[in-house]
Amino acid sequence: MKAIRMHRVGGPSVLRLEEVARPEPRPGQFLIQVRAAGVNPVDTKIRAGTFPLFHANLPAIIGRDIAGVVRAVGAGPGKKAFAVGDAVFGMIDYDRGAYAEYTVASARELARRPRGLAERAAGALGVAALTAWQGLFDHGRLQRGQRVLIHGGAGGVGHLAVQFAKARGATVIATASRRELAWVRSLGADQVIDHNAERFEQRTGEIDLVFDLIAGETQERSWQVLKDRGGLLVSTLTDPSRVQARWHRARGLRMVVKANRGQLEEIARLIVAGKVKVELAKVYPLAQARRAHERVEQGHLRGKVLLKIG
Repeated sequence: MKAIRMHRVGGPSVLRLEEVARPEPRPGQFLIQVRAAGVNPVDTKIRAGTFPLFHANLPAIIGRDIAGVVRAVGAGPGKKAFAVGDAVFGMIDYDRGAYAEYTVASARELARRPRGLAERAAGALGVAALTAWQGLFDHGRLQRGQRVLIHGGAGGVGHLAVQFAKARGATVIATASRRELAWVRSLGADQVIDHNAERFEQRTGEIDLVFDLIAGETQERSWQVLKDRGGLLVSTLTDPSRVQARWHRARGLRMVVKANRGQLEEIARLIVAGKVKVELAKVYPLAQARRAHERVEQGHLRGKVLLKIG
């Protein structure tokens, strides 16, 4: 099969299109013919060797988001979850890779792709959708009627988080660049703040949950907007300051996304129902994975970057 592999860490140039052996599904695994694979900021960090939670065992195929078709079923527990020919999507663990014509996945990492969910949109969901869902609801405990501030509302995670929070019945405030303000508002945000021209802490009022996708100075300033006693800051990037949490009588935590088939199924239902849409910033063929990484690293994306395969 064709796959993108890296033999060393470094810039996008380390990504090479190669012919490699097709994987065989072990017990509890399914062989997936990959049709679409999302490209996430974490992929670029793994490629560069700067992601603290995982270092690739070289040579490596990277990427976690997949959409495709089951082509073979391994023996053992879970083999009845999917059958050959099933259209699936999901998020695989770090020890395998999505930038390839085939990969293997377990039942917990996959969900059936319903007809109303386009294959490319499904391939962009995995990491971004589960991060948004788990950050808001598993870690953030966001409830109907609460106020949430989402930093980076136009990005891959952010644009989904805005829609998930709105579908749950929360009041949604998001930060974005000036050119994305109208678009983020069209996703359902009740208020959108230009992060370059305005101080969000002067515009929000008391917030129940800050969902931080930016870190740095943005995270530090976010303590000021949390409501007194009970406010929560959830970050996907860095550990929030315990000192600041105590000072502001709030809580802070860093989350790590996990595979969850039930949540993927629920997200798919929202998309099929027309309550959530997936924005693709750019689609590249597999052979142009380097360009895809360069685009992700440029930042200022509206939605997700995707690799189309086959």
